[in-house]
Amino acid sequence: MKRLSALLSGFLATVALLSAASPQPPNIVLILADDLGYGDLGCYGHPSIRTPNIDRLASRGVKLTSFYAAPTCGPSRTQLITGKYHHRINFGGGTGPSGGACIPDTEITIAEALKSAGYATAMQGKWHLGNGTDQSLPTGQGFDRWLGLPYSNDMILPWVRTNVPLWLYDSTAGSRPTLRPVSPGFEMLEPGDRPPNAEEAVPQHELTARYTEHAVNFIREQHDRPFFVYLAHSMVHLPLHPGEKFRGRSRAGLYGDTVEELDWSVGEVMKALEETGHAANTIVIFTSDNGPWSSMPPRMRQQGNEPWHAGTAGLLRGAKGSTHEGGVRVPAVIHWPGHFEGGWSTAEMTANLDLYATLVALGTGAPPRQPTDGFDLTEFLSRPDQESPRDEFYFFNSLRLDGIRVGPWKLLLKDGAELYNLDLDPSERYNRAADFPELVDELTQRLETMAATPRAVKSW
Repeated sequence: MKRLSALLSGFLATVALLSAASPQPPNIVLILADDLGYGDLGCYGHPSIRTPNIDRLASRGVKLTSFYAAPTCGPSRTQLITGKYHHRINFGGGTGPSGGACIPDTEITIAEALKSAGYATAMQGKWHLGNGTDQSLPTGQGFDRWLGLPYSNDMILPWVRTNVPLWLYDSTAGSRPTLRPVSPGFEMLEPGDRPPNAEEAVPQHELTARYTEHAVNFIREQHDRPFFVYLAHSMVHLPLHPGEKFRGRSRAGLYGDTVEELDWSVGEVMKALEETGHAANTIVIFTSDNGPWSSMPPRMRQQGNEPWHAGTAGLLRGAKGSTHEGGVRVPAVIHWPGHFEGGWSTAEMTANLDLYATLVALGTGAPPRQPTDGFDLTEFLSRPDQESPRDEFYFFNSLRLDGIRVGPWKLLLKDGAELYNLDLDPSERYNRAADFPELVDELTQRLETMAATPRAVKSW
């Protein structure tokens, strides 16, 4: 009943905002960093990385401090694009260089939902949700245009064993994409190691700027239709490649340089929105897909990669690949002038699952046409005195269900029961399972109920 009530109130708030606001639905710009940690932005407490543009976005809008994603790239992007926990969707294969994965036709992606409502749609950056056919790529999943990589920038020699080139796709829906090879980072290689087509390859240190230019140009071209831009940066996923203008500029080394270029990108997008007159009716969101890769595998420690070339989870425990808070709690700021504003911060629980339900409702004027695991946050984001409609979140690590959060309490069941009060102990230092056995039993029952729900079988 609480879920139904929350969905209804969120939808009514959406209808009220749309009817009282502008003659057309809001434009949407969703900016996603890759492997950016909870503690890597100035507005989230980093002492030496400068992020003035993201900080300004937070000072004008809403900063979410208990915003959850999945602990790894593909599952997190599944949640973002479909609004569902990733185990519910059968991709039919892997999402890497040799995988045959594809979002099933039965799923309505966020881009498809918005496009059906009249939106112009474009994506820049990393997809990682299937690449075996044209249909599995972004332009087969609701995006009119796409410039980007089919998966992570390390899925290339020498980081992984593959003979599949890493391609930069430049695609328009309905036509064959233009492909250009992407280099592993020639500045790290000896001259004799350069492949024969090196002069044709796109250096990775140009990716952030290329994505940003594509997004800005798309925004400047829009006049009569609402638009959705999904800017999914390849950085700060290892190996790091800041642009030449940013290398050596920060006080936080190569990682800081790369984060500061992402901040520059946010500034360029905001500038384009202002100059085109779109800013007043555009929702801008900045977040990350999962926590920092501070526990990088040995394969990454080559070609100049160092352990400190990764971010930080701040006071949180864990990293990418972990269902402790550092792996799944990520920075998230959202601003919509006149609606989601005021520079306030909230520790109420929210998730990237909720962005689907919220943005589809705002863009189409109706709830999503398919069941989701998310909530419409419109009413919650509009007033600082509101409670979040989300009262629970499940922690999946690939297909394994590790735990649940309900209110301030988080239960992990891996090597025994771990129970934490995240309001009192966000660093997960004090296991309270022995103090609250009845609560452990209650949350365990919820986990068993979720584990028994239908799930797809797929490979990650």
